[in-house]
Amino acid sequence: MAPTIDRLDKESCYRAVKSKDRRFDGVFYTAVHTTGIYCRPSCPARLPAYQNVTFFPTAAAAQSAGFRACKRCLPDATPGSPDWDVAADVAGRAMRLIADGVVDREGVQGLAHHVGYTPRHLNRLLTQELGAGPLALARARRAQTARILIETTDMTYADVAFAAGFASVRQFNDTVREVYASTPTDLRGRRGRPRASAGEVTLRLAVRTPFAGRALLDFLAQRAVPGVEEAGPGWYARTLDLPHGPGTVRIELADVAEVGQTALLPATFRLTDLRDTSAAVERVRRLLDADCDPMAVDDALGDDPLLRPLVRRRPGLRVPGHVDGPEVAVRAVLGQQVSVAGARTIAGRLVQAHGRPLETPEGSLTHLFPTPSALAAVDPETLPMPRSRGRALVALTNALATGDVALDRGPDRSDVRARLLALPGIGPWTADYIALRALGHPDVFLPTDLGVRAALTALDADNTDDGQAADVPERWRPWRSYALLHLWHSLAGPTPVDVDTDQLPKEI
Repeated sequence: MAPTIDRLDKESCYRAVKSKDRRFDGVFYTAVHTTGIYCRPSCPARLPAYQNVTFFPTAAAAQSAGFRACKRCLPDATPGSPDWDVAADVAGRAMRLIADGVVDREGVQGLAHHVGYTPRHLNRLLTQELGAGPLALARARRAQTARILIETTDMTYADVAFAAGFASVRQFNDTVREVYASTPTDLRGRRGRPRASAGEVTLRLAVRTPFAGRALLDFLAQRAVPGVEEAGPGWYARTLDLPHGPGTVRIELADVAEVGQTALLPATFRLTDLRDTSAAVERVRRLLDADCDPMAVDDALGDDPLLRPLVRRRPGLRVPGHVDGPEVAVRAVLGQQVSVAGARTIAGRLVQAHGRPLETPEGSLTHLFPTPSALAAVDPETLPMPRSRGRALVALTNALATGDVALDRGPDRSDVRARLLALPGIGPWTADYIALRALGHPDVFLPTDLGVRAALTALDADNTDDGQAADVPERWRPWRSYALLHLWHSLAGPTPVDVDTDQLPKEI
């Protein structure tokens, strides 16, 4: 299992800091009273005395207590806590939405609405669990985005301020000085940088290692929808439907074998509105499963005799997420009872017929994926699929358009699943596949999937010690989603067997 700190027990935290264990980076933060700074647990600085430290669950909590970020270890640049997706409690779901910029766009009232609580109760819960309320958490996120943009781009400070989500340049300057004890000019320094085109932001996204980048690229490339996605040797690109306008991203994906480090993946965003920077980054991080703790997953699954060789073959395998929950849901329905290639073809036709064209196409990236409202207005009889599936697609998109089903990681997962299953044509496979990729659920298994059955047969799962293949996935909890990806990748290709069937669904 992943290393845990029970309620930030001081002695346990101090032992982790003493060992400089990188697995705890992003899980808690060390504040040093004698210096007034806070660090990540693996900070290379000299170990502070036990009596001089306090531990906080978030960078925002440390900042609210008056501590400044360490300039040596950059504690706010660590991947997010794996617990946000593992536990998926209110605090974790709220953190995902805060990272997406919901507080900046809709305020605390909007955030509370997304997670289903009153603003007052949500503030109390977040303060109790994370040491800071939603405004402080959003402020810490803005400060982090601003620092990254200052240090890695040549954007003007005014552009940085609004891209990071600040309401004014003055607020931006005051926050940077308070959080980092430096001015924006001090953070930028005198290093020259190549000029970027207007609206272009090049960043490096932090992920824990090991990182199976090639396997993730294979998965995404085989499912790439024409007009919306494209891939090539070592890279993947797609269009982004963002709150203030369309954008695109191109990210470099490669294997990183080092264990217990933080890899930085280059990503170039082209945005219509720089205010969408935080949302774009967060959605691509979801796509990459960037906050996963691969050491914890590999340790757990690597102990299983059935999965051990698969884990050794692909250490750091990620569960591909997605940049848009409704798009995943639509593509899951399109993939029912057809091959991966067939579903991809149908999706491409929908994109050409109902997707919004980009004003300035970038190579083969020409369209945004159709919105739920656009597809909900389509006559199901005209869709390029069986009528029953067309009716299911329209019913699903209508529920998404009206808000009856929300796939923004705000609501409770079990409630989302129940709402999906109540829709016509949505069965357990479709609902669980949506949970796997749209909701970031780490413990999903698809026992009826054709690829899963083929992989288990190839691994001779029926001849396990208990002799019950159906019981095998239970021993892979709480990481069955990762076990599922290992099974898919264990086949001849990186995806389930490409065979049409009238009884078993296929995904895209």
